[in-house]
Amino acid sequence: MKIFVSSDSTCDLSPELVKDYDIHIIPLYIQRGDESLRDGVEITAQDIFAYTEKTGKLCGTAAVPIADYLDYFGRALQDHDQVVHFTISADMSACYQNAVAAGQDYPGRVFVVDSRNLSTGIGHLAMDAALLAREGKTGEEIKKILDERKEKLNVSFVLDTLEYLRKGGRCSSLAALGANLLKLRPCIEVKNGVMGVGKKYRGNLDKCLEAYVRERIEGHTDVDYRRIFITDSGVSDQEIESLAALLRSLGPFEEICHTRAGSTISSHCGPKCLGILYYNK
Repeated sequence: MKIFVSSDSTCDLSPELVKDYDIHIIPLYIQRGDESLRDGVEITAQDIFAYTEKTGKLCGTAAVPIADYLDYFGRALQDHDQVVHFTISADMSACYQNAVAAGQDYPGRVFVVDSRNLSTGIGHLAMDAALLAREGKTGEEIKKILDERKEKLNVSFVLDTLEYLRKGGRCSSLAALGANLLKLRPCIEVKNGVMGVGKKYRGNLDKCLEAYVRERIEGHTDVDYRRIFITDSGVSDQEIESLAALLRSLGPFEEICHTRAGSTISSHCGPKCLGILYYNK
């Protein structure tokens, strides 16, 4: 059976990983002024940051519409038996509902998984789906396995600025001002499909990120060391190398993957955001 493994563009997988694992991507839309642009195709995260810096305005985001999914699934099924598609959490976007609606036109052939997550939390699932497909698993089997496995994802990230959340109405001006004055950098955690604020770090970004990584990994006995992502929206290469070395010192990780956040995720978190994303045992 030939399986088409797919994700929406919020999975933040690098082009190299997409190619190596044969994962297909369908883009969400970015609203920049009067323009509607496809995430990662017609607009990048750096384009978004430049627009906000120049205008003081945020870009908006929009889910993949049903019409796009209908065309996408239809083309995929011309030379594949089944589709397994992953979406950003249904509590964060209408992508899941739209994909399910479109999939009803292809009964028994399209299996949509609500990741209950974002960014490379979704990427973990898509990569695992590709590996399961290589083992000969069917779409039904892959969906069942990963619906269970997604509950073990540990996804969080540290924000360098609250301005993007403030401008987007997700954080009050007073809270943003207080955080900026105190140099507070909150850790955002994804639990039960929604984002919440965890610990707040104080100080320079590099020190905050080191403390964050240590506290997420050091001394924890439930970390799955097979694969971990470092995903960021513009942290320096030197800092990434430093954090990767720190992770290697904290546990026997088999694979440390670095990716950059795409346009959709970056439009909400802003520049210099960084997270580590992995499974718990």
